[in-house]
Order: sequence, then structure tokens, then C-alpha cells
Amino acid sequence: MKKLIILFAAIVAIISTSSCTKLDVPVESQYVKSNFPVTDADYNALLGTIYSNLSSQYAVPYWRMQELSTDEAILPARDGNFDDGGQYRQLHYHTWTFDHPNVTGIWQWGFGGINICNRILGTIDASSSTAAKKAASSAEVKAMRALYYYFMMDLYGNVPIITDFPVTTLPSTQPRTKVYQFIESELLKALPLLPVKTSSNATLYYGRPTKAMVFALLEKMYLNAQVYTGTANYTGAVAMADSVLKGNNYSLDLKYRDIFLPNNGPQINETIFAIPYDQQIPGNQFTRFGFFYYLVQAYGFNVGLSIAMSTTPEFYNRFNLPNDVRSKTWLAGPQFAPDGSGGFTTQPVYYPGTTTQIYIEPKLTLVPGKPMDLGNTIASQSEGVRSLKYYPDPAIIQSTRLNGNDVPVLRLADVMLMKAEAILRGATATVVNGELQTPDVLVNKIRLRAGAPTVSGIDLDGLLDERAREFSWEAWRRNDLIRYGKFEVEYPLPNDNLNMNKDVSRRLYPIPATERKLNPNLTQNPGYPN
Repeated sequence: MKKLIILFAAIVAIISTSSCTKLDVPVESQYVKSNFPVTDADYNALLGTIYSNLSSQYAVPYWRMQELSTDEAILPARDGNFDDGGQYRQLHYHTWTFDHPNVTGIWQWGFGGINICNRILGTIDASSSTAAKKAASSAEVKAMRALYYYFMMDLYGNVPIITDFPVTTLPSTQPRTKVYQFIESELLKALPLLPVKTSSNATLYYGRPTKAMVFALLEKMYLNAQVYTGTANYTGAVAMADSVLKGNNYSLDLKYRDIFLPNNGPQINETIFAIPYDQQIPGNQFTRFGFFYYLVQAYGFNVGLSIAMSTTPEFYNRFNLPNDVRSKTWLAGPQFAPDGSGGFTTQPVYYPGTTTQIYIEPKLTLVPGKPMDLGNTIASQSEGVRSLKYYPDPAIIQSTRLNGNDVPVLRLADVMLMKAEAILRGATATVVNGELQTPDVLVNKIRLRAGAPTVSGIDLDGLLDERAREFSWEAWRRNDLIRYGKFEVEYPLPNDNLNMNKDVSRRLYPIPATERKLNPNLTQNPGYPN
């Protein structure tokens, strides 16, 4: 079963504190605050709001903050269309302000999720179910709260720590180091009570916290500890990686394309934590924004799509390894009909009503004098390499334009490449299941699956390029570039009349203006006006 159980509408009535003056009404439910939740179905319904909130903004608004601020993705205007008040070029040039729609919306999304977790923890605590059930469910909720906090710490740095519901005192901004320590502590405390994914329970715990999710998230934190706290912890990152790698519960899938297809799900062996999507779980609109709409009929559907979001030529140039299947996740050059399994036939695809083969030009040539604008001719519409990573879902419909592809957040390949990087940065290579895992050994496991040439003597810059190939459009590029000190590297386009703000303060997003008006105890991040 691919979907999560998201049954939470009835909970509003069950936990409501409102009163009723009409007493002669039939009893509609046996549930009251003192006996809910009890059964597994109760808990699934109660916890569903955590996951529905998570999926609602992860793909695409959260993704935009992590990717449009880098070389990995760009959403240029087309003769003024798709400019949307300049919000996408502000991300591209690092000129966002404290009222940018994503800055505000994602703060509210993240702390909305944290607030949901806090409310649910109170409900669980008051439940009459067994102590063991309450402890296990609370661990799941606290692990999810820690994930939300990780997203907020990574984006905004210095954020309030809120653990109560309702909130009776306006919380103050906490230093990023303290937030890091809180997340680490919460994950370590939840760890013993979380399940281990096995072949028999993979569906049950798909998209939910497991021990491996905690290990992988802690590895991500420890790899970035120098950024987050000022103190490196590469040895800790290796230890967390080994906690995943020493088991047999995860393995690299044979086909890279399978990880991202519309029918992906718990059968993907390397997925440690993913966000499920389908036509009833809204949020994934990668086809709507990132595909090329003149190709829709060739791919078996016919809906109106954007023509705007693509990648930069500079980023696409990294896909230069012979026989690397990851290069097929992009649409560039002359276009051919798909073969139905992530590849292409030799049948050309033509612009509708013509005999001209569609050609996607990797170069992005801006119109002189216009800010990040390509123009809106057929030729300029065809500029910009499009992503085919989240393969178009044939079930897409015009009214919603949703994808059913689940979106991975943490997967085994990331665990392996993070370990390789930690070793290159000074940690000691370790033996796992009888194998000495050097950076070359780990990278070549990824290369072998991709069909790319093996590497010898990989260095940090080479590893960053490997991460670009492996994790393109998976919302980790900003995180990687900041860790490498390359977030401020500019990649100007022809006829560009704007410049990137290269101040390192842009490595954090500002605290939204609306939130500071509501809560004067929030302190603005350095480099932004109060």
C-alpha cells in the first residue's frame, strides 16, 4: 500500500473543547478525551495530520528555498510571465526579504507541523492506552517534530524551541547551537523506541520514522555540525552511517530511475524516509513546473503545464560521465519519444502541428535589459534543460496537476556519500561487514549502479560533483554548497543585468516580518533589517 493513512477529520470533534447547550441529541461517538486514542486505528488517525502537513509544502515551496537559491534550479520569467512579483529571481540572486512568500510560508508550515506534534503529544499523554503504546507513539511524534525542527534550523538557523501546547508564553529566539542540541537530544531519546524496517514491515513503516531515519538524520547533522555549531563532528557522521550500513535492511536499487517513478513506494530498497504522494495526497507538482509542455502528448497525457522551471547550464554540465544513466533524468537537445521505462526511443517528437523536432537548448540567454527574463517565443520557451527525474505521472489531470511520485528525503546513497565526505574531511575509514569503506569504495558503489566509470582518488570537489549528479532536485544542494563554502559562487547568464548578493548572512533566511509582529521576542537574523 503506497498511501499513508491520513484520517484526521473526525479528530477535530473528538478533542474539541467547545460546549454544547442542546442536550437531547443522540450519541454519535463512543470517544471522549479520556479514552482517545486507544487502538492502532485511533493512533493512525491522530498522527495523520503530522504527515499531511509535511506533504503539503515539501514539494514544491520548501524545495524552492533549497534549490532555486542555488545553481541546481532556476525559474526565469518569459516576457514577464512566471515572474510572480520577482520572487524566483530574488531566490536566484539571494535578494529575498523578510516578507518573501516562501520565507513566510515555510516558516508557518514548519512551525505549524511542530505545533501539531505538540498538540498530539498532549493527547497521547492523556490517553488511557497502555504505557508501551503511548511511549512508542510519542517517540514517533517526537522524531517527526525533530525532523521539522531540522528543516527550520537549516533554513532559518536561530529559531524558538516550542514543546508546549497551547503556547502560553511567547517564545524567544534560540541560538542555532542550542536548537541543534535539542534536535540531537530528541532523536537520541526517541531512537530506542522506534521500529527497525524489515522486509515484512516495510509498507507499515514507509514514510514514518524508523531507527535508520534517525541515524541518517543525525549523520546529516554531524556532517554539517561545523556549519550549525562551529564544531566539526565527522567521526560522529561516520558512526551514524555505519549504524545504517551494517544492517541488511537497505540496499541500492538496481535501477536509478525506479527510485523516482510515479509507482515508487515501499518496494524501493534504499529509501530510508520519503514523503508519499498520489492524486489524493496533494503537494507534488514537479511535472507541472519542471516538465516541457510541448512534450505532454508524447508522454501520454494532455494538461496545461508551466514552461519555466529548469536548471542552469553550469549545473547541467556536470552530467558528463560516459554511460551515466543519471544524465537521462534531464531533457536537453533534440527530443525523442519515451520508451516507457525512463529512456527514449529513436522516434522524434515534433512541435504540435509542425514537422520541426522539439529541441531544448541548454543555454539561457536573457533578454537585454529585462531582469532574469528569457522572452516568450517558441525558441526562448525551449531554452533551459528540464528535469525528468520525477517522471511524469500519466494519472495527472488538469484540475490538480499532481504527481504521484513519492519524494525521497533520506536514502542509502546519501548515507554512503555523506560517509565518504566525512572521511575526506578527516574521519577514519571504517570496516563494515568485512569491507574497508574508503571514499573511493563508497563512491564507486554509486557509480556502478549509475553505469558510470569508476573513480580513483576522489577528492572533496569531485565528491561535490558526485552529489550533484546523484541528488539533483532532491532539496540538498543549498545544504551542500553552504558546507563547501560555495553558496556565494555566482554563475552569470548572458545579458544578465543583476548581481548576486554574496553576503554570507544569506546562508540563513530571515525571520518573517509577520512573525516578528506577532511575537516581539523573536530576534532577526544578522544581516537583515530589524
